[in-house]
Amino acid sequence: MGARIVNYADDFVICCKPGQADEAMQTMRQMMGKLRLTVNEKKTRQCTLPDETFDFLGYTFGRCYSIQTGRAYLGPQPRKGKVQQVCREASALCDRRGCWQDVSQVVRGLNAVLSGWANYFCLGPVAKAYRAVEKHVRKRLRRWLCLKHRVRGEGYTRYPDEYLHDELGLTRLVGRRHRLLWAKV
Repeated sequence: MGARIVNYADDFVICCKPGQADEAMQTMRQMMGKLRLTVNEKKTRQCTLPDETFDFLGYTFGRCYSIQTGRAYLGPQPRKGKVQQVCREASALCDRRGCWQDVSQVVRGLNAVLSGWANYFCLGPVAKAYRAVEKHVRKRLRRWLCLKHRVRGEGYTRYPDEYLHDELGLTRLVGRRHRLLWAKV
């Protein structure tokens, strides 16, 4: 059929030309039956790119636009749920119940979460996701510092971005090098 299979562990995607999707699905079901494996019908679906998107390994694949040219291309970007998940993890580290912790300990924990997440989500157009995560983390860290030091307000003047990044050592995501797509079709 000229189809390509991309897999990781028990997840896979079959990429094929338009009009061959039904045949590819039927062949895949036959192969899974011979291997005595079950196909999760809730997760299994056909989609036509670039009109639709699909999620695979934490990325959403679909239409993206070049910042330089404005041209559309097919590529991955971090799934919204994964961006929300890292924001929840950062919020948990900056919880009001942890005000007893040392500032360097909290920043070290945040840096570990941010670095790990950014190392995985470094393909394609990630700047928008990086900005959202960085903004959320700075807001939560400021709020935590205000609670810890019993300062009123939101802390923007007392704890500006430069203080959080340069003095406390909070990891910067925006401006971080990310990998461009290199796969050829």
